[in-house]
Amino acid sequence: MLDSVLVWFRRDLRDTDHAAICEGLRRARHVHCAFVFDSEILEALPARTDRRVEFIRESLVELDVALRQRGGGLIVRQGWASSEIPRLASELGVTAVFANRDYEPQAKARDARVAAALAALGIGFELFKDQVVFEGPEVLTQAGRPYTVFTPYKNSWLKRLTDDDLAAHAGASGRLLLTSSASGVPSLQEIGFKPTDLRQVGIVPGLSGARLLVDDFRQRLRRYREQRDYPAIKGVSYLSVHLRFGTVSIRDLVSMACADGALAGDEGASTWLSELIWRDFYFMILDHFPHVAERSFKPEYDRIAWEQGEQAERLFAAWCEARTGYPLVDAAMRQLNGTGYMHNRLRMVSASFLTKDLGIDWRWGEAWFARQLNDFDLSANNGGWQWAASSGCDAQPYFRIFNPLTQSERFDPDGRFIRRYLPELAAVPNKFIHAPWRMSSAEQSACGVIVGRDTPLPLVDHGEARLKTLERYAIVKRAVVV
Repeated sequence: MLDSVLVWFRRDLRDTDHAAICEGLRRARHVHCAFVFDSEILEALPARTDRRVEFIRESLVELDVALRQRGGGLIVRQGWASSEIPRLASELGVTAVFANRDYEPQAKARDARVAAALAALGIGFELFKDQVVFEGPEVLTQAGRPYTVFTPYKNSWLKRLTDDDLAAHAGASGRLLLTSSASGVPSLQEIGFKPTDLRQVGIVPGLSGARLLVDDFRQRLRRYREQRDYPAIKGVSYLSVHLRFGTVSIRDLVSMACADGALAGDEGASTWLSELIWRDFYFMILDHFPHVAERSFKPEYDRIAWEQGEQAERLFAAWCEARTGYPLVDAAMRQLNGTGYMHNRLRMVSASFLTKDLGIDWRWGEAWFARQLNDFDLSANNGGWQWAASSGCDAQPYFRIFNPLTQSERFDPDGRFIRRYLPELAAVPNKFIHAPWRMSSAEQSACGVIVGRDTPLPLVDHGEARLKTLERYAIVKRAVVV
């Protein structure tokens, strides 16, 4: 039995079903809890108003209250975590620091620095699996290699799944300590940030916010498969930001899907379970193949000649600013820029448009999403962009190019989503809502929407852009043949 340990919270902001807390309570007499507002991360943010920082801060307030109710409390520091955690561990005189494992290259490098600094102080450092169901070597091919195609990975994942994998982590012996350093969570202003419109855009942080969404989504889960692709319908869970910051347990969600028939043929529950398995899959890819954070998963795709220079900058700016002239794409970008959220179907459509209609490097779009998304998660964001650009593992074939008009007509048939985020098109008839430029001059005047004045002309013709993309990607085909 250890005398005392320090549990370091990162992207796991809850006190229930928490691997590191469980291990601390099981193996130590006393458990301290801490969080660091990491300057390495905060200083890289482009603005001092960031919903993600406010989400973390508000979730920490709730976490601190929960820990105090259990006899503990949260120590909050600000600075470089690689320095603050060893310093705090030394001040507290703990035997070891416990944390839940992270799979991003930057986080792994940080943890290596922390481990080295703690070792120099004679303090242990242990990491535990918490944010995924399966990690590292747990799901491998028969040859002992990581899967790079999703379906066989999913089948192996499901075959390996047992009740023990979904069992919630529960505390045993030991007690949480309320130390003199646990003086509450600093305000946003104290950490150098300003309040945002977090709650105005519908985000309730913390365990309580996650619980509200879980309860609401469970009533809609059976309709998930049939409704999830329609952005004007409340068909998805909206839990991604809570999964990102760990205010909900992945084991809870998988357990819920299984309890609601995911393994017994219920289409809604089984489809949602597949999405949760995709999340594990992308974490696994990032962990085993960290080069994807900077380069294509498939090396031959790094030979593609993307648009460059002033023309590329102009096209990219128009995409970022929702000025492509394609209403569904522009509505999606308005949603992203205004709320920090984008529906998953629209993430695919907008990513495909940038890479395969405009010919812009997927890394540009990935970086824009990373800046804007409340739920930004490197593994999922990178996986999604490389899927759309066909450069990733198990990605769509390079010759599969989403038609933005077809996608619009199919998934927003009445233009409800388009009109919500492009109110200037409210009076455009359904017949033209997906392609306003097809209206005659008289029809434009009749609805009060002049193309080129009230709404932009399309940046490109999709048919022509498709042919250019096939030419652009031909170098990949030649590389594979050779």
